[in-house]
Amino acid sequence: MTISQAAAQVAPAPVAVSTPMVAFEAVTKRFGNDSNQFTALDGVDLTVARGAITGIIGRSGAGKSTLIRLVNGLEKATSGRVVVDGIEVGGLPESGLRDLRRHVGMIFQHFNLLSSRTAFDNVALPLEIAGLDRKQIRDKVAPLLDLVGLGDKSDRYPSELSGGQKQRVGIARALATSPKLLLSDEATSALDPETTQSILALLKKINAELGLTVLLITHEMEVVKTIASDVAVIDRGKIVEAGRTFDVFTGAKHETTRSLLSAAVGTQLPEWIRAGLKPQPSIGDRILVRLIFFGDTAFKPLTGRLVAELGADVNILAGSIEEIAGEPYGSLVVAYPADPAVMQRANEFYAATGLATEVLGYVA
Repeated sequence: MTISQAAAQVAPAPVAVSTPMVAFEAVTKRFGNDSNQFTALDGVDLTVARGAITGIIGRSGAGKSTLIRLVNGLEKATSGRVVVDGIEVGGLPESGLRDLRRHVGMIFQHFNLLSSRTAFDNVALPLEIAGLDRKQIRDKVAPLLDLVGLGDKSDRYPSELSGGQKQRVGIARALATSPKLLLSDEATSALDPETTQSILALLKKINAELGLTVLLITHEMEVVKTIASDVAVIDRGKIVEAGRTFDVFTGAKHETTRSLLSAAVGTQLPEWIRAGLKPQPSIGDRILVRLIFFGDTAFKPLTGRLVAELGADVNILAGSIEEIAGEPYGSLVVAYPADPAVMQRANEFYAATGLATEVLGYVA
């Protein structure tokens, strides 16, 4: 049984489909003129589910930033349609774009705070622009600073705040106009790992408590694995793979996805073992198999049963357990004799139990 087949057996039942918060329909974006033209996006079709956290991952220059700038109208598609909350962005006049941006919050990699304004006044800025009076602003800003854990830092200037605190101010500012959609442009790239986790936990909390749709772009696989329910992989302007984060991470089909995920998911073998792997067995060799536990198999004592079934010496070489988009995922690398009868019994065991496996190779 393949990983994707096993995942299909434990996938949740279908639910009623609602109108997506964002839809990209055959979107192409080119820069430059006819003699010197660059295609940043090439026929992108993608939907962002309402109320979900969706991650867009890809290498530098893949088209991630261009994609997100189309959502709030900072860039205009060369062809195709970008639809946000039922409104086609490309057809909006400037006044319509201003109204759209009030409903689309954005947080940035380098915070973009005004150094001459306190945390309170940075959050208040979009409300001042919208024309609210001081009492309305105070009633709005104070709860937002509390929400992001900075109620006691309202009078501090950016120079007095840590990187994580600055990003929390940026998040509060993005929420000031009560947006329906929050865009995150590499929002954790400038932060240390511990601070990154705290910011991701905050975004997850905001998504759950406010029902806010979050679209984030990143090159950090751990970010997507931690909080995104859905993911799309972009490579050279094309969406090469998309779906539930768990499905994509555990059953990647495209070479780009597998390359990006190579160090993010599953147990990694030591180099001295990898160096000795062979694609075909010789007499006396052992087969190395990755056992993958998720869904129904995540909590069953299948390893012990495998040892009893094979009646042969089974070595456990490496193992790990983690969460992908909130779902348990375990990986265990075992080795046993590459004897045809032993391997046949093992394959029958895998088929009977639904245990997903991956043959890594053979070693002497």
